[in-house]
Amino acid sequence: MQKTDHDESEVAVEDKDGQQHTEEAERAAQQAPAPDAAQTEAEAQQVDPTAADDRAALQAEFQAEFQAELGQKEAEARANYELFLRERAELENFKRRMQRDKAEALRFANEPLVRDLLPVVDNLERAIAHAQGGGNGQPLIEGVQLVLRAFLDVLEKHGVTRVSATGEPFDPTRHEAVAQVETEELPPNSVAEEHTPGYSLHNRLLRAAMVSVSKAPAEATETKNESDAADEKSED
Repeated sequence: MQKTDHDESEVAVEDKDGQQHTEEAERAAQQAPAPDAAQTEAEAQQVDPTAADDRAALQAEFQAEFQAELGQKEAEARANYELFLRERAELENFKRRMQRDKAEALRFANEPLVRDLLPVVDNLERAIAHAQGGGNGQPLIEGVQLVLRAFLDVLEKHGVTRVSATGEPFDPTRHEAVAQVETEELPPNSVAEEHTPGYSLHNRLLRAAMVSVSKAPAEATETKNESDAADEKSED
């Protein structure tokens, strides 16, 4: 069976109409607005109504855990702060106690020395009382000597010693020269006489000894100088 020209024209018209309908459908789809997030979520909830309940339950559980942990941390912070306040108070009390003890120690630092000096005072009072009873004064001298010996013993007990001077070479770190003495009995620059004794406390000088220092007599010095000059002349 052969198609006529009329049939071919009808087929062309139908194809053209179908293509126009397809293009119009595509343009309508492109121009249609996209669904927003709320609409999508609503549709999802309509699709799965239990998802919203699960999400709410998870949020509630997380919030409960967060509140519990927050409360625990706040309790720990309060406990640490109270501990800090107690420790600070104890430290302040300790510092005040140490300052008080230090002041007491400085105030009574000389107590052992004073206690040891009391018998010396007693002996001195006995010597004076004995001397007032009469006599030739010899008991007083002996009593004072005993008191002096006891007093020196107390000083030595507390680390105080006398600085040796007489007959020793002059030492400016321990001796203070107040005069010079011509003598042949001692080498020059030696301690010839001690005027005031020196004392040291645990090897630290408290007071230097006031001494006279020896020097060669003038005649001996002149003789020595003449002898030296003669020797030099003979060498020439």
